[in-house]
Amino acid sequence: MTPARKKIVKFNATELIISIYALKIGMTRVVQLSLLGSILSNMLLVLGCAFLCGGIVNHEKEQVFNKAATSVNSGLLLMAVMGILFPAVLHYTHSEVHVGKSELSLSRFSSCIMLVAYVAYLFFQLKSQRNLYVSVNEVGSLISNISKWETIIWLSVMTAWISILSEYLVGAIEGASMAWEIPVAFISVILLPLVGNATEHASAIMFAMKDKLDISLGVAIGSSTQISMFVIPFCVVIGWITGHPMDLNFQLFETAVLFLTVIVVAFMLQEGTANYFKGLMLILCYLIVATNFYVHVDSSQ
Repeated sequence: MTPARKKIVKFNATELIISIYALKIGMTRVVQLSLLGSILSNMLLVLGCAFLCGGIVNHEKEQVFNKAATSVNSGLLLMAVMGILFPAVLHYTHSEVHVGKSELSLSRFSSCIMLVAYVAYLFFQLKSQRNLYVSVNEVGSLISNISKWETIIWLSVMTAWISILSEYLVGAIEGASMAWEIPVAFISVILLPLVGNATEHASAIMFAMKDKLDISLGVAIGSSTQISMFVIPFCVVIGWITGHPMDLNFQLFETAVLFLTVIVVAFMLQEGTANYFKGLMLILCYLIVATNFYVHVDSSQ
């Protein structure tokens, strides 16, 4: 790929490693909630802070971004909501053909479809419609020049370190919930993603302040798309293979929150413009979501 065609590609290794470890020890619900929290945090808090800070710094003009590329991500997020919504509806309407089996089978089938869609999206983004995505070669001065092998070494070291930390992190969730008298859902959906998304948060704000909103959107919305269309269905498939069944039924309350979040963000992005007021609204929406999870008792517990 030529320099003019470079793109920022982010892989949610932290979320994936923690999810696989939690799935291995049977904490399926923690996997669901933590991945849901990462999506909500990226779409509302990270993007909201980017719009707010970028709008304040560039207050003399309205910031714009590539609406065509954003609409593709919005479509994928709505597809992910569809995949997560139907198993929950099937469960709560008691309309399963085989109770306890149809829901899991539907989740596995939908996960495979979502993975196929994500692979097609990568091909579409990187090969088929490269001109749809704005070149970001101008950020080369902001990114350190390291070789391919240095990158592989650093990724390997960080992946191993995250794998070690994930064991302690997952094991501490229930203890922290009891000690702090805070619901496990709040810790998994709100507190864990605040730590895990610190890098996205900082980079999205930095690029927005430099009036590079397409990169900020790639970090925030792109990360949400990857988690919903790749990490979640991949965990379902891994659980299927390893004998630790996980379905896409995120429960009614959580599914409703995700659905409304995607709709709100899609409306915010449809004009292709951003300002500090839109950012403030997204942050306030996140505060509403956080408050709801603080008073919410997980029905599956």
